Amino acid sequence: MARPLSDEKRAAIMAAATRVIASRGLTASTAAIAKEAGVSNGALFTYFSTKADLLNQLYVELKSEMGAAATKGLPTPSDPRNQLFHLWRNWLMWAASSPEKRRAMAQLNVSEDITPESRKAGQQTMAGVASLIERTRKAGSMRDASPAFVAALLGSIADTTIDFMIAEPAKADEHCATSFEVLRRTLV
Repeated sequence: MARPLSDEKRAAIMAAATRVIASRGLTASTAAIAKEAGVSNGALFTYFSTKADLLNQLYVELKSEMGAAATKGLPTPSDPRNQLFHLWRNWLMWAASSPEKRRAMAQLNVSEDITPESRKAGQQTMAGVASLIERTRKAGSMRDASPAFVAALLGSIADTTIDFMIAEPAKADEHCATSFEVLRRTLV
């Protein structure tokens, strides 16, 4: 009879994978992840059938966490501007306070190991974020631009802002507010 899987060990492996991928990239070995998690390499494969399985589950988990953080406490009903600011601030604060998760997510976003199913699941976890941005885009000056182009612009603005929030934590709120004005003027 197989031993029951431990939620704590799985969480330790996921946290270790985040740290190792953030620091070493996607070529990091499962042995390095297992060592960081304090488990054997064999134990890692008890929880994840392959390295690709681990990467896909980590991708979905990080996307879910990011989406939940961005929409936490979203004021409803509220005007779209207040909702958008709330979402923007939460997203940037999550990323600035979780630099390893942000770096790991950046690696996973470009990984060929992430399956279309995992990408779709990741998009679904961000549906609330995407819906609010899409409603704002359709009503504003970017209504004729493709949603993918607008998402890329917003991602660039967010990445720059997060970098400055991390580098200058005393000005994090100021950087967040300034970037929101850029976002608002871009979308509205």
